[in-house]
Amino acid sequence: MRHEHIETNSGLMILLILAVISIGGLVEIVPLFYINDTIEKVEGVRPNTPLEVRGRDLYLREGCYLCHSQQIRPFRDEWLRYGHYSLAAESQYDHPFQWGSKRTGPDLARLGGKYSNQWHVQHLIAPRSVVPQSIMPNYPWLLTTKLDYSDVADRMRALRATGVPYSLTQAEYEANVKKFGQTVADQLDISQAEANLLKEARDKNFDGIAGQVTEMEALVAYLQSLGTMVNFSQYNDDAFVKFR
Repeated sequence: MRHEHIETNSGLMILLILAVISIGGLVEIVPLFYINDTIEKVEGVRPNTPLEVRGRDLYLREGCYLCHSQQIRPFRDEWLRYGHYSLAAESQYDHPFQWGSKRTGPDLARLGGKYSNQWHVQHLIAPRSVVPQSIMPNYPWLLTTKLDYSDVADRMRALRATGVPYSLTQAEYEANVKKFGQTVADQLDISQAEANLLKEARDKNFDGIAGQVTEMEALVAYLQSLGTMVNFSQYNDDAFVKFR
């Protein structure tokens, strides 16, 4: 069939366009019916705590995702630099997920625990004071701006509507105790969201400032959680090969 014949026949052009769109749609939609076979079964993955929820929102607000991905690809050079390649299971409670595709800065999928809280605070205030070649902008206001956590429970309710297992009822709480353990289940209780946020900030003091909760505290709490939930030493190197 000649190209000119397609371009001059509007009916045929429409049919071919619909066929291409249908094929593309099926390629994207059909795998969703087999989603349980594409998410790895791993221990340790949990939803974010209230403080991490607010930190993740700040991560989005400041546009960190525009320069940093959170997806280590299954290539040798990637896991030699960053660590074990990312699993779909690690992002199952992430809405929207932060995989990304552009790296102006390094991937952050395994950032948690790599540096101290103090390093993160200084790096966010003045990046070139710790990484001279950095082109990252300064974020000094994070340390001087008090965190607004008045709506953290509403944010958790919104995430609950997407399927994240934050609890509102006793039955949901007990289900979380069974699945995650009581310590994590307590953090997922929406009715205690503000109290849990303040307790975590007080106990861990991510920003180094006692007596107040800053935006810096929430963002560092989120960064320190990245990639720390799954203990990959428990799995063989080929445990997730079929999911690649």
